[in-house]
Amino acid sequence: MAVDAVSVAVAREDERRAPRNGRPGPLARWWSLWPGALALLPLGLLGLASWYGRHVRPSADEWCFLPVVREDGISGLIGKFWFTDNGRLANGLMVGVYTKFPVGGHQWFGLVSGLVMLVLLWALIAQVLRRAGQQVPRGVPLLVAAMVCAVFLFATPNTYKTFYWPAASVSHTVAPVLACAAALPLLCARGRSGRAAALVTVAGSGVFMGTLSEEASVVALVVLSGVVLFAHRIFAGRARRSARAWSLVGMAGIAVGTLLLVTSPGSRNRRERYGAESTSMLAPESLLGSLRGYAQILETVLTTWQYAGAVAAGVLLGLVARGRRGGSTVLLPPRPLFLTGLGALAFLVSGYLCTVITYPVFGAKVVTTERTWNDYLLLYVLLLVAAGALAGRALRPHLAGRRARAATGVAAVVCAATVLGLVGPLAGLGHDMQVRAERWDRQDRHLREGAARGATELPYTPLSVGRMLEPFSQGGRRVWPAQCVADYYQLDRVTYSKRLP
Repeated sequence: MAVDAVSVAVAREDERRAPRNGRPGPLARWWSLWPGALALLPLGLLGLASWYGRHVRPSADEWCFLPVVREDGISGLIGKFWFTDNGRLANGLMVGVYTKFPVGGHQWFGLVSGLVMLVLLWALIAQVLRRAGQQVPRGVPLLVAAMVCAVFLFATPNTYKTFYWPAASVSHTVAPVLACAAALPLLCARGRSGRAAALVTVAGSGVFMGTLSEEASVVALVVLSGVVLFAHRIFAGRARRSARAWSLVGMAGIAVGTLLLVTSPGSRNRRERYGAESTSMLAPESLLGSLRGYAQILETVLTTWQYAGAVAAGVLLGLVARGRRGGSTVLLPPRPLFLTGLGALAFLVSGYLCTVITYPVFGAKVVTTERTWNDYLLLYVLLLVAAGALAGRALRPHLAGRRARAATGVAAVVCAATVLGLVGPLAGLGHDMQVRAERWDRQDRHLREGAARGATELPYTPLSVGRMLEPFSQGGRRVWPAQCVADYYQLDRVTYSKRLP
């Protein structure tokens, strides 16, 4: 009743500002444009990041992918992943798609993946609002999706490995977004056939996810388990049964995919290579080391102020959302403390479990292997948006007229400040990438010309950006990508050089 009273008060104020012919007044028309105008800021940040993507060049693992795809195609890389590298079939497929277009695939990856993630999150937010029986001004779902993308991709300590390094992005950045997108068929389902199609889709998505990213699979399992256990406190009526069935089928798909992965020859080779076969992730020292590492990760994440932009976007959503007249909802009346607490628990548990399964491979370096954080950081960002929306909804009955607009303006300012705070670091990274690209292209020409003349051994200068591994480390020590570089240029070997040719 209080919310309806506020809505009536706001509507009457707008009517007083409108001309007598019933058309919206100038102020009302301008006010209706603010979501789209504010969305231009995070969209502009995504556009700037995509523009910098033209400076991306192969590095680290990709030196080894390129020769395989050139000689044996995408299927050859999938086979290499399955039999030798890690067992990730879906990962090999996605890596093979961009590696098929050597340098160009790396340059276009940021634009294409960023657009795909934005569209999927936009559709997801719009459908969640529809099924929750909420109506928002045009442009608000796009604004929220763009803010989620901006914060998720660029508030991280290492944007290069999160957004620009395709090998890491496929496994840890795109993967959790694809996991979220698996809910779209269920949200759009109408009737028995639609629900059946949603079950088939989530089963296939689960198998795919299980062979794409172990960490994203862990997060999905934790979230789906929460849905199964607490559906009676979240969903209403028949939606409760559908949500539980869909979650259980998704969990079964992930289990099948994960079983395929861990029993593959490539997964066994990887565990042996890192010494993980002799180190149990459930050993007390491993669990304790994982806890220490996760505590340091949380300290970094919780003190990164730019994540406030996700909260502000949620507050905006909560302030402007209105229940649809006569619209049905699949949710029970929200309990803010319960939902926020459940979401926080899912984030904390999934984050710790992701740290546990990566600790045997990386050890104490899990704290600096930021790309593996992204699998659960997307859940964190979405949790912040949801918490902000619940806060905005709680504030709405106490705000009317100018107060409501003032609160909306404050949240909009926080969103804008967040985006502007991310521009500087991104621009600095873009400059570093441009410098590397110019040097990389120069060396690339030299190596190609040398190979064409019949050379079998040539000097190579490591060119790193974003703390990426290159074929030679400090003091010219040879590390694993060196032979892959030689294979890429069809040389017998490359030697360390301090100076570019």
